[in-house]
Amino acid sequence: MGANTIKVTDASFADDVLKSSEPVVVDFWAEWCGPCRMIAPALDEIATEMAGKVKIAKLNVDENPQIASQFRVMSIPMLMVFKDGKPAAQKLGAAPKSELSRWISAAAAA
Repeated sequence: MGANTIKVTDASFADDVLKSSEPVVVDFWAEWCGPCRMIAPALDEIATEMAGKVKIAKLNVDENPQIASQFRVMSIPMLMVFKDGKPAAQKLGAAPKSELSRWISAAAAA
C-alpha cells in the first residue's frame, strides 16, 4: 500500500469514507485477486498525484465483509467514489492508470 493510500475497515469506514470532506475512492479488493494487485500501483500513484483533491482508500473484502455486503460488491476489483457520504460512481474491473485517473477525476469533480 502506498504512502498516500489509506486502509479502511468495517470499523473505520464511516469515519474515513462517509464523513470525509473530500471525495474518497474506495478500492474493494482481496489478496487472491490478480487484477486487484495489478491496479494497486496505479492507484498508489494516483493517490500521490491527487493528494488534497481526493483520497484513495483500500478495503479488503475478505477481512471486511460487512461493508462489501452493504454496498453490494459482488465482483472485484470494484472502485467506488463516495462524495458527501454517498456512493457517486462505480467502476468494475481493472483498467490502465490513464483510464483510472480520468475516471476518478471526472467522478470526483461531478
